[in-house]
Amino acid sequence: MMNNRLLCVAAVVAGLSTTVAQAEPAKLDPAALITQNVIKDIRSFIDSDIVRLSIEAQNARLTDLKQSQIDALDKQWRAERENADKPLIAATLSNPLSVYLSRIQGRSLGLYAEIFVMDQNGLNVGQSSVTSDFWQGDEAKFQKTYNVSGDAVFIDEAEWDKGSKIWRGQVSFTVVDPQTKKSIGAVTVEMNLTELARRTTPGT
Repeated sequence: MMNNRLLCVAAVVAGLSTTVAQAEPAKLDPAALITQNVIKDIRSFIDSDIVRLSIEAQNARLTDLKQSQIDALDKQWRAERENADKPLIAATLSNPLSVYLSRIQGRSLGLYAEIFVMDQNGLNVGQSSVTSDFWQGDEAKFQKTYNVSGDAVFIDEAEWDKGSKIWRGQVSFTVVDPQTKKSIGAVTVEMNLTELARRTTPGT
């Protein structure tokens, strides 16, 4: 009897594993999907006065910021995510740049899952939704763009979103002042790769 029960449990587990495998389609390649034309479309709304002026204003306000001060801001952001009172998050999400990015995300009809712009310290300036942290300076999206060069582009690995059942992938690049050619910040756009693949497939 015990052996039969074990066989039944094994069968159920095997069935569940098959279901999970079927729910997660083959991994998509962000580097193949996020083409120069895709990046060009993103640059068309990032190379704007509202993005540049917002970054420059925060760079001027938070210049010469010590690492301990950056860490304190990031800690405050993380704490506010769990609290009812969210002064830093509310101030960031309600600023003109965040409103602008939220509209861009909405108009993409599901193509852009998240957009956020960073300053010279890697701190968020504006964003279309609440990020898990406020400081991105310790992550590849900032270190492989702003810290590299004015024309640096970084495409991260695809990640499976179990909740939405889509593949996501981030593309980041340095934001440059068009007049001085100086790097002033960086931007990250999280793409719905499943939707991008659908739009680039003929006949869909």
